Amino acid sequence: MREYKMRRGEHLEDRVPDMEAFVEEYFGEVTDTEDYNGNDLLVVDEPDNPVFERVVAGRVTYSGKKDKLALHIDERPAEEVIAEGHVEAAEDAVAVKNDFLEDATDRDAKARRDSMKRSVEDEADKPDNV
Repeated sequence: MREYKMRRGEHLEDRVPDMEAFVEEYFGEVTDTEDYNGNDLLVVDEPDNPVFERVVAGRVTYSGKKDKLALHIDERPAEEVIAEGHVEAAEDAVAVKNDFLEDATDRDAKARRDSMKRSVEDEADKPDNV
């Protein structure tokens, strides 16, 4: 499960007031919920795009911090999808995922990558528990 933070000054609840409708718009009908760190995330067991096997997404709240967007997508192997004749769906899958994340967080793929790099570097600078 990956968690994505918002741009400075932005809040997830302002950008995505109805998480269920937002997830359904991009991935398909929400069929279940799943617990993640005490938060109920939305599950799409049969996503619209045949590349995706299962999607789990939703709001993760932390006390004293801004909410983050959690997203996990189980994908089928590209070769399998293309062999079934879903070439356009394979190409569209990346766009759907990036559009979903950008619309929710207001951060493009480059900004999200840079942020993840910084968080990994920050973790490396922290001393081990001694």
